[in-house]
Amino acid sequence: MSPRQPAPAPLLHRYTAWSLDAAVILLVAVALLHRQLAVALDASAEAIDMLAEAMVAAMVRTIDSGASPAALLQALLADPALHHAVTALALAVSALTLPVMAVFALVSLLWFGLFEGSRWRATPGKRAVGLWVIDDDAQPPGLVRACLRQAAGVLSWLSFNIGHLMAAHAPRHQALHDRIAGTRVVRDGAAPIPMPARLWLALQPAACCLLLALLMRYLDQRVSLAFGAIPGY
Repeated sequence: MSPRQPAPAPLLHRYTAWSLDAAVILLVAVALLHRQLAVALDASAEAIDMLAEAMVAAMVRTIDSGASPAALLQALLADPALHHAVTALALAVSALTLPVMAVFALVSLLWFGLFEGSRWRATPGKRAVGLWVIDDDAQPPGLVRACLRQAAGVLSWLSFNIGHLMAAHAPRHQALHDRIAGTRVVRDGAAPIPMPARLWLALQPAACCLLLALLMRYLDQRVSLAFGAIPGY
């Protein structure tokens, strides 16, 4: 049963709930695209190797000629092989990320629209954090309004998340898409974020740092291999 006196949900609560939902939606998108993503990952790895080899070759040529650091930078910028490698990597990364983004957006529309338009008025992520959605009259939003809310969320993303940050503004804490759809995200009074959701929130920075460290290590390995393939290095 819904609490009698709901309070506007602060931005941190809303982000925690969204990140829980987003993790599930991302897994669904990856599962649907796993074969395509495997091919795109292989293409990205080949493009990274090509880029490392082109960069190292240009550096070695410039260093062997005794040129200055400024000349080295100029040589890198003017190297056609390096330009080709950068273009190949950009295309490979686009093939890896754009399909995931498209499927993520479509599944999100269904996920948020159907759950928030249901009798629960909340996605699983919101339910885990103790949040739900109501309209400006404190009534259930309904399926149409819930889908409108999610569709309007595109504007919050396109505004470089300024639309989302509007939810930090008291007293109603409405994001841009809430104002467009005439909805609010609320919680039970001053109820804190549940401990499991807090742990999930705390794990996210650590996970991002770990992924970044693994990426940097991989790139270092590819550059080292490219140097090792050149006699004398």
